[in-house]
Amino acid sequence: MRRRIVIAGIAAVVASTATLAPAVAPADGADTASTLVRPSKDPFYRYDGAKPLRKIAPGTPLKTREVTVGLDTNETPLPAEQILYRTSDMRGKPVATVTTVIQPVTGTAAPRLAAYLSFYDALSTKCNPSYTLRGGNPGAPNQQTAQVEQGVVQALRAEGYIVTVPDFENQRLDYVAGPESGTSTLDGITATIKALELDEATPVAMMGYSGGSIAADWASELQPHHAPSMNLVGTAMGGVPVDLRHNLPYIDGTPEWSDVIPAAMIGISRANGIDLRPYLSRWGRKVARTLSHQCIGEFSGEFPGLTIKRLMKPRYADLLQVPVFRRLINRLVMGSVPGHPSAPIYLVAGNSDGTGDGVMIAADQAALAAEYCRQGVPVQYQEMQGLDHTNAGALFLTSAMPWLASRFAGVPAPSTCAG
Repeated sequence: MRRRIVIAGIAAVVASTATLAPAVAPADGADTASTLVRPSKDPFYRYDGAKPLRKIAPGTPLKTREVTVGLDTNETPLPAEQILYRTSDMRGKPVATVTTVIQPVTGTAAPRLAAYLSFYDALSTKCNPSYTLRGGNPGAPNQQTAQVEQGVVQALRAEGYIVTVPDFENQRLDYVAGPESGTSTLDGITATIKALELDEATPVAMMGYSGGSIAADWASELQPHHAPSMNLVGTAMGGVPVDLRHNLPYIDGTPEWSDVIPAAMIGISRANGIDLRPYLSRWGRKVARTLSHQCIGEFSGEFPGLTIKRLMKPRYADLLQVPVFRRLINRLVMGSVPGHPSAPIYLVAGNSDGTGDGVMIAADQAALAAEYCRQGVPVQYQEMQGLDHTNAGALFLTSAMPWLASRFAGVPAPSTCAG
Protein backbone atom coordinates (compact mmCIF):
# COMPACT_ATOMS: atom_id res chain seq x y z
CA MET A 1 0.00 0.00 0.00
CA ARG A 2 1.34 3.41 -0.91
CA ARG A 3 1.99 5.77 1.92
CA ARG A 4 0.20 9.11 1.91
CA ILE A 5 2.38 11.93 3.18
CA VAL A 6 -0.67 13.60 4.71
CA ILE A 7 -2.98 11.55 6.91
CA ALA A 8 -6.50 12.34 8.01
CA GLY A 9 -5.16 13.50 11.38
CA ILE A 10 -3.50 16.51 9.78
CA ALA A 11 -6.72 17.36 7.98
CA ALA A 12 -8.56 17.24 11.30
CA VAL A 13 -6.02 19.56 12.92
CA VAL A 14 -6.33 22.09 10.12
CA ALA A 15 -10.11 21.80 10.12
CA SER A 16 -10.15 22.78 13.79
CA THR A 17 -8.64 26.10 12.76
CA ALA A 18 -10.37 26.73 9.45
CA THR A 19 -13.01 25.01 7.39
CA LEU A 20 -11.48 23.10 4.54
CA ALA A 21 -12.79 23.49 1.06
CA PRO A 22 -13.58 20.01 -0.20
CA ALA A 23 -10.89 18.53 -2.38
CA VAL A 24 -11.98 18.44 -5.98
CA ALA A 25 -11.53 14.92 -7.31
CA PRO A 26 -12.20 14.64 -11.03
CA ALA A 27 -11.07 11.68 -13.05
CA ASP A 28 -7.31 11.36 -12.81
CA GLY A 29 -5.64 13.29 -15.59
CA ALA A 30 -8.58 15.67 -16.12
CA ASP A 31 -8.47 19.28 -15.02
CA THR A 32 -11.14 20.76 -12.79
CA ALA A 33 -12.09 23.42 -15.29
CA SER A 34 -11.84 23.45 -19.05
CA THR A 35 -9.85 26.70 -18.93
CA LEU A 36 -7.37 25.56 -16.28
CA VAL A 37 -4.20 24.19 -17.82
CA ARG A 38 -1.11 22.93 -16.11
CA PRO A 39 1.70 25.43 -15.53
CA SER A 40 3.88 23.69 -18.11
CA LYS A 41 1.34 24.68 -20.79
CA ASP A 42 0.07 27.95 -19.32
CA PRO A 43 1.56 31.00 -21.11
CA PHE A 44 1.30 33.08 -17.92
CA TYR A 45 4.29 31.17 -16.54
CA ARG A 46 6.52 32.25 -19.43
CA TYR A 47 8.36 35.53 -19.31
CA ASP A 48 7.84 37.24 -22.66
CA GLY A 49 9.13 40.73 -21.92
CA ALA A 50 11.59 42.56 -24.13
CA LYS A 51 14.11 43.21 -21.36
CA PRO A 52 16.40 40.23 -20.66
CA LEU A 53 15.80 38.59 -17.29
CA ARG A 54 19.45 39.00 -16.36
CA LYS A 55 18.94 42.78 -16.42
CA ILE A 56 15.94 42.63 -14.08
CA ALA A 57 16.43 42.66 -10.32
CA PRO A 58 15.49 39.53 -8.32
CA GLY A 59 12.04 39.84 -6.76
CA THR A 60 10.69 42.03 -9.55
CA PRO A 61 7.07 41.31 -10.57
CA LEU A 62 7.04 40.52 -14.29
CA LYS A 63 3.28 40.24 -14.76
CA THR A 64 0.20 39.60 -12.66
CA ARG A 65 -3.25 38.13 -13.11
CA GLU A 66 -6.41 37.81 -11.10
CA VAL A 67 -7.47 34.25 -10.27
CA THR A 68 -9.72 32.46 -7.81
CA VAL A 69 -8.72 29.91 -5.19
CA GLY A 70 -11.02 27.44 -3.44
CA LEU A 71 -10.51 28.49 0.16
CA ASP A 72 -13.72 30.15 1.34
CA THR A 73 -15.79 28.45 4.04
CA ASN A 74 -18.97 28.78 2.00
CA GLU A 75 -17.20 27.08 -0.90
CA THR A 76 -17.31 30.23 -3.01
CA PRO A 77 -13.90 30.69 -4.62
CA LEU A 78 -11.89 33.57 -3.22
CA PRO A 79 -10.25 36.21 -5.38
CA ALA A 80 -6.48 36.00 -5.45
CA GLU A 81 -3.58 37.37 -7.44
CA GLN A 82 -0.76 35.49 -9.08
CA ILE A 83 2.59 37.11 -9.73
CA LEU A 84 5.21 35.94 -12.19
CA TYR A 85 8.48 37.15 -10.72
CA ARG A 86 12.18 37.05 -11.43
CA THR A 87 14.36 34.80 -9.29
CA SER A 88 17.43 32.60 -9.79
CA ASP A 89 18.13 28.90 -10.04
CA MET A 90 20.77 26.83 -8.25
CA ARG A 91 23.48 27.93 -10.68
CA GLY A 92 22.59 31.62 -10.47
CA LYS A 93 20.77 31.71 -13.81
CA PRO A 94 17.82 34.15 -13.85
CA VAL A 95 14.47 32.36 -14.11
CA ALA A 96 10.81 33.18 -13.55
CA THR A 97 8.31 31.50 -11.29
CA VAL A 98 4.91 32.24 -9.73
CA THR A 99 3.57 33.05 -6.29
CA THR A 100 -0.12 33.04 -5.36
CA VAL A 101 -1.35 35.82 -3.07
CA ILE A 102 -4.54 35.64 -1.02
CA GLN A 103 -5.62 38.68 0.96
CA PRO A 104 -7.65 38.69 4.18
CA VAL A 105 -10.96 40.52 4.56
CA THR A 106 -9.04 43.61 5.67
CA GLY A 107 -7.01 43.64 2.46
CA THR A 108 -3.75 45.54 2.81
CA ALA A 109 -4.80 47.55 5.88
CA ALA A 110 -2.20 47.06 8.65
CA PRO A 111 -0.57 44.35 6.52
CA ARG A 112 1.21 41.31 7.92
CA LEU A 113 2.64 39.00 5.30
CA ALA A 114 2.87 35.23 5.86
CA ALA A 115 4.78 33.12 3.35
CA TYR A 116 3.41 29.59 3.40
CA LEU A 117 5.94 27.14 1.98
CA SER A 118 4.22 24.08 0.64
CA PHE A 119 5.32 20.46 1.09
CA TYR A 120 4.35 19.81 -2.52
CA ASP A 121 7.60 17.85 -3.04
CA ALA A 122 7.08 17.63 -6.77
CA LEU A 123 8.84 16.54 -9.93
CA SER A 124 5.81 17.59 -12.00
CA THR A 125 4.03 20.93 -12.39
CA LYS A 126 0.69 19.24 -11.65
CA CYS A 127 1.41 19.72 -7.92
CA ASN A 128 2.58 23.34 -8.04
CA PRO A 129 0.63 25.22 -5.35
CA SER A 130 -0.15 27.93 -7.92
CA TYR A 131 -2.10 25.25 -9.77
CA THR A 132 -3.62 23.15 -6.97
CA LEU A 133 -4.81 26.16 -4.95
CA ARG A 134 -6.90 27.13 -7.97
CA GLY A 135 -8.46 23.69 -8.11
CA GLY A 136 -6.03 22.14 -10.56
CA ASN A 137 -5.99 18.36 -10.51
CA PRO A 138 -2.72 16.90 -9.14
CA GLY A 139 -3.92 13.30 -9.57
CA ALA A 140 -5.74 11.17 -7.03
CA PRO A 141 -2.67 10.21 -4.91
CA ASN A 142 -1.88 13.89 -4.34
CA GLN A 143 -5.40 15.17 -3.67
CA GLN A 144 -5.22 14.92 0.09
CA THR A 145 -2.01 16.92 0.22
CA ALA A 146 -3.60 19.63 -1.91
CA GLN A 147 -6.70 19.69 0.30
CA VAL A 148 -4.77 19.97 3.54
CA GLU A 149 -2.63 22.78 2.18
CA GLN A 150 -5.74 24.67 1.12
CA GLY A 151 -6.78 24.44 4.75
CA VAL A 152 -3.43 25.71 6.04
CA VAL A 153 -3.62 28.72 3.72
CA GLN A 154 -7.19 29.40 4.84
CA ALA A 155 -6.10 29.22 8.48
CA LEU A 156 -3.38 31.80 7.86
CA ARG A 157 -5.81 34.04 5.99
CA ALA A 158 -8.29 33.72 8.86
CA GLU A 159 -5.64 35.18 11.16
CA GLY A 160 -5.74 38.33 9.06
CA TYR A 161 -2.50 37.74 7.15
CA ILE A 162 -1.79 38.40 3.52
CA VAL A 163 -0.66 34.94 2.41
CA THR A 164 1.86 34.39 -0.36
CA VAL A 165 2.53 30.83 -1.58
CA PRO A 166 5.52 30.63 -3.95
CA ASP A 167 6.28 27.82 -6.38
CA PHE A 168 9.77 27.77 -4.86
CA GLU A 169 10.98 24.70 -6.79
CA ASN A 170 10.76 26.96 -9.84
CA GLN A 171 9.49 25.78 -13.19
CA ARG A 172 12.04 23.00 -13.68
CA LEU A 173 10.88 21.38 -10.40
CA ASP A 174 14.25 21.41 -8.68
CA TYR A 175 13.13 19.34 -5.70
CA VAL A 176 15.47 19.43 -2.64
CA ALA A 177 17.69 22.17 -4.14
CA GLY A 178 17.74 24.13 -0.89
CA PRO A 179 19.60 27.34 -1.77
CA GLU A 180 17.45 27.74 -4.89
CA SER A 181 14.25 27.18 -2.90
CA GLY A 182 15.37 29.73 -0.31
CA THR A 183 16.23 32.36 -2.90
CA SER A 184 12.96 31.79 -4.75
CA THR A 185 11.03 32.14 -1.49
CA LEU A 186 12.67 35.45 -0.63
CA ASP A 187 12.14 36.77 -4.15
CA GLY A 188 8.49 35.70 -4.02
CA ILE A 189 8.00 37.66 -0.80
CA THR A 190 9.73 40.71 -2.31
CA ALA A 191 7.60 40.47 -5.45
CA THR A 192 4.44 40.29 -3.31
CA ILE A 193 5.44 43.43 -1.38
CA LYS A 194 6.15 45.27 -4.63
CA ALA A 195 3.04 44.11 -6.49
CA LEU A 196 0.74 45.05 -3.59
CA GLU A 197 2.65 48.32 -3.07
CA LEU A 198 3.25 47.52 0.57
CA ASP A 199 5.70 49.39 2.74
CA GLU A 200 9.15 47.81 2.76
CA ALA A 201 8.86 47.59 6.56
CA THR A 202 5.85 45.27 6.36
CA PRO A 203 6.41 42.44 8.87
CA VAL A 204 7.01 39.07 7.23
CA ALA A 205 6.98 35.53 8.65
CA MET A 206 7.60 32.17 7.01
CA MET A 207 6.18 28.74 7.74
CA GLY A 208 7.06 25.37 6.22
CA TYR A 209 7.05 21.69 7.13
CA SER A 210 8.95 18.79 5.54
CA GLY A 211 9.64 19.79 1.93
CA GLY A 212 8.47 23.28 2.85
CA SER A 213 11.08 23.42 5.60
CA ILE A 214 13.80 23.22 2.95
CA ALA A 215 12.64 26.56 1.56
CA ALA A 216 11.99 28.00 5.02
CA ASP A 217 15.40 27.21 6.47
CA TRP A 218 17.42 28.27 3.44
CA ALA A 219 15.39 31.47 3.11
CA SER A 220 16.07 32.28 6.77
CA GLU A 221 19.80 31.71 6.28
CA LEU A 222 20.04 33.63 3.01
CA GLN A 223 17.78 36.56 3.95
CA PRO A 224 20.41 38.77 5.68
CA HIS A 225 22.48 38.79 2.47
CA HIS A 226 19.88 38.30 -0.25
CA ALA A 227 17.05 40.47 1.11
CA PRO A 228 18.61 42.54 3.91
CA SER A 229 15.83 45.16 4.00
CA MET A 230 13.10 42.56 4.54
CA ASN A 231 11.42 42.87 7.95
CA LEU A 232 11.48 39.17 8.76
CA VAL A 233 10.00 38.60 12.22
CA GLY A 234 10.21 34.81 12.43
CA THR A 235 10.44 31.44 10.71
CA ALA A 236 8.53 28.33 11.80
CA MET A 237 9.71 25.04 10.36
CA GLY A 238 9.55 21.36 11.16
CA GLY A 239 10.56 17.96 9.82
CA VAL A 240 13.81 19.42 8.49
CA PRO A 241 16.30 17.47 6.27
CA VAL A 242 19.37 19.15 7.72
CA ASP A 243 22.03 16.90 6.19
CA LEU A 244 21.25 14.49 3.35
CA ARG A 245 24.48 12.63 4.12
CA HIS A 246 22.59 11.30 7.14
CA ASN A 247 19.03 11.20 5.79
CA LEU A 248 19.81 9.02 2.78
CA PRO A 249 21.38 6.11 4.75
CA TYR A 250 18.56 6.40 7.32
CA ILE A 251 15.80 5.79 4.75
CA ASP A 252 17.77 3.42 2.50
CA GLY A 253 15.79 0.19 2.09
CA THR A 254 12.80 1.30 4.17
CA PRO A 255 9.28 0.37 3.05
CA GLU A 256 7.81 3.87 3.14
CA TRP A 257 10.46 6.48 2.49
CA SER A 258 13.27 4.89 0.45
CA ASP A 259 11.95 6.11 -2.89
CA VAL A 260 12.49 9.69 -1.75
CA ILE A 261 16.17 8.91 -2.52
CA PRO A 262 15.82 8.75 -6.34
CA ALA A 263 13.30 11.60 -6.26
CA ALA A 264 15.81 13.79 -4.43
CA MET A 265 18.57 12.72 -6.81
CA ILE A 266 16.42 13.70 -9.80
CA GLY A 267 15.69 17.11 -8.30
CA ILE A 268 19.31 17.80 -7.34
CA SER A 269 20.53 16.67 -10.76
CA ARG A 270 18.02 18.90 -12.54
CA ALA A 271 19.06 21.87 -10.44
CA ASN A 272 22.74 21.39 -11.25
CA GLY A 273 22.51 20.31 -14.89
CA ILE A 274 23.73 16.76 -14.20
CA ASP A 275 22.72 13.84 -16.41
CA LEU A 276 21.79 11.20 -13.84
CA ARG A 277 21.37 8.30 -16.25
CA PRO A 278 25.04 7.26 -16.61
CA TYR A 279 25.19 6.61 -12.85
CA LEU A 280 22.04 4.50 -12.62
CA SER A 281 21.60 0.78 -13.06
CA ARG A 282 19.14 -0.45 -15.67
CA TRP A 283 16.51 -0.78 -12.94
CA GLY A 284 17.49 2.62 -11.55
CA ARG A 285 16.79 4.23 -14.93
CA LYS A 286 13.34 2.66 -14.89
CA VAL A 287 12.72 4.07 -11.42
CA ALA A 288 13.89 7.52 -12.53
CA ARG A 289 11.62 7.48 -15.59
CA THR A 290 8.65 6.60 -13.40
CA LEU A 291 9.31 9.21 -10.71
CA SER A 292 10.34 12.04 -13.02
CA HIS A 293 6.72 13.16 -13.56
CA GLN A 294 5.36 12.36 -10.09
CA CYS A 295 4.84 14.07 -6.72
CA ILE A 296 5.23 12.85 -3.15
CA GLY A 297 1.77 11.26 -2.99
CA GLU A 298 2.77 8.92 -5.81
CA PHE A 299 6.45 8.23 -5.28
CA SER A 300 6.33 7.78 -1.50
CA GLY A 301 5.85 4.02 -1.34
CA GLU A 302 6.08 3.51 -5.11
CA PHE A 303 9.14 1.24 -4.78
CA PRO A 304 9.10 -0.05 -1.19
CA GLY A 305 12.43 -1.25 0.13
CA LEU A 306 14.41 0.52 -2.58
CA THR A 307 18.15 0.51 -1.93
CA ILE A 308 20.87 2.81 -3.20
CA LYS A 309 22.95 -0.24 -4.09
CA ARG A 310 20.31 -1.54 -6.48
CA LEU A 311 19.55 1.93 -7.84
CA MET A 312 23.12 2.67 -8.90
CA LYS A 313 25.66 0.96 -11.11
CA PRO A 314 28.08 -1.10 -8.97
CA ARG A 315 30.95 1.40 -9.19
CA TYR A 316 28.63 4.17 -7.91
CA ALA A 317 26.93 2.12 -5.19
CA ASP A 318 28.60 4.17 -2.45
CA LEU A 319 26.66 7.24 -3.53
CA LEU A 320 28.06 9.61 -0.92
CA GLN A 321 31.61 8.89 -2.13
CA VAL A 322 30.87 9.60 -5.81
CA PRO A 323 32.66 12.95 -6.27
CA VAL A 324 29.90 14.78 -8.14
CA PHE A 325 27.18 13.75 -5.69
CA ARG A 326 29.38 14.29 -2.64
CA ARG A 327 30.06 17.83 -3.83
CA LEU A 328 26.41 18.61 -4.55
CA ILE A 329 25.07 17.10 -1.33
CA ASN A 330 27.69 18.92 0.74
CA ARG A 331 26.32 22.19 -0.65
CA LEU A 332 22.89 21.33 0.76
CA VAL A 333 23.92 21.03 4.43
CA MET A 334 21.84 23.49 6.44
CA GLY A 335 23.56 25.87 8.82
CA SER A 336 26.44 26.27 6.36
CA VAL A 337 25.68 29.77 5.04
CA PRO A 338 28.16 32.41 6.31
CA GLY A 339 26.46 34.62 8.89
CA HIS A 340 23.22 33.59 10.54
CA PRO A 341 19.44 34.09 10.35
CA SER A 342 18.29 37.51 11.45
CA ALA A 343 14.95 36.45 12.93
CA PRO A 344 13.76 33.99 15.61
CA ILE A 345 13.18 30.38 14.66
CA TYR A 346 10.69 27.76 15.81
CA LEU A 347 11.86 24.24 14.97
CA VAL A 348 9.91 21.01 15.53
CA ALA A 349 11.29 17.48 15.10
CA GLY A 350 9.61 14.11 15.49
CA ASN A 351 11.40 11.11 16.99
CA SER A 352 9.56 7.82 16.65
CA ASP A 353 12.45 5.32 16.75
CA GLY A 354 15.27 6.91 18.71
CA THR A 355 16.92 8.24 15.55
CA GLY A 356 14.26 10.33 13.89
CA ASP A 357 10.73 10.47 12.55
CA GLY A 358 11.25 7.85 9.86
CA VAL A 359 12.82 10.24 7.37
CA MET A 360 14.34 13.20 9.26
CA ILE A 361 17.17 12.82 11.81
CA ALA A 362 16.29 14.25 15.24
CA ALA A 363 19.92 14.78 16.28
CA ASP A 364 20.63 16.77 13.11
CA GLN A 365 17.71 19.09 13.83
CA ALA A 366 18.80 19.51 17.45
CA ALA A 367 22.32 20.31 16.24
CA LEU A 368 20.99 22.88 13.78
CA ALA A 369 19.03 24.55 16.58
CA ALA A 370 22.16 24.55 18.75
CA GLU A 371 24.22 26.08 15.94
CA TYR A 372 21.73 28.92 15.52
CA CYS A 373 21.75 29.40 19.30
CA ARG A 374 25.55 29.77 19.23
CA GLN A 375 25.11 32.39 16.55
CA GLY A 376 22.80 34.38 18.81
CA VAL A 377 19.50 33.49 17.12
CA PRO A 378 16.53 32.94 19.48
CA VAL A 379 15.43 29.34 18.80
CA GLN A 380 12.56 27.40 20.30
CA TYR A 381 13.27 23.73 19.62
CA GLN A 382 10.76 20.96 20.30
CA GLU A 383 11.38 17.26 19.84
CA MET A 384 8.17 15.24 19.64
CA GLN A 385 8.99 11.89 21.24
CA GLY A 386 7.11 8.92 19.80
CA LEU A 387 5.83 10.79 16.75
CA ASP A 388 6.66 9.91 13.17
CA HIS A 389 7.03 12.45 10.38
CA THR A 390 3.36 12.72 9.51
CA ASN A 391 2.01 12.93 13.05
CA ALA A 392 4.71 15.40 14.11
CA GLY A 393 3.48 17.51 11.19
CA ALA A 394 0.00 17.65 12.68
CA LEU A 395 1.35 19.00 15.96
CA PHE A 396 3.63 21.40 14.14
CA LEU A 397 0.62 23.05 12.50
CA THR A 398 -1.18 23.54 15.81
CA SER A 399 1.86 25.08 17.50
CA ALA A 400 3.32 27.11 14.62
CA MET A 401 0.19 29.24 14.19
CA PRO A 402 0.25 30.82 17.68
CA TRP A 403 4.05 31.15 17.51
CA LEU A 404 3.70 33.19 14.30
CA ALA A 405 0.91 35.28 15.83
CA SER A 406 3.17 36.20 18.74
CA ARG A 407 5.98 37.25 16.40
CA PHE A 408 3.62 39.49 14.44
CA ALA A 409 2.39 40.95 17.73
CA GLY A 410 5.93 41.87 18.71
CA VAL A 411 6.10 39.54 21.71
CA PRO A 412 9.72 38.58 22.50
CA ALA A 413 10.47 35.16 21.04
CA PRO A 414 10.78 32.27 23.51
CA SER A 415 14.07 30.39 23.39
CA THR A 416 15.27 26.97 24.47
CA CYS A 417 18.89 28.02 23.94
CA ALA A 418 20.95 27.18 27.01
CA GLY A 419 22.35 30.09 28.95
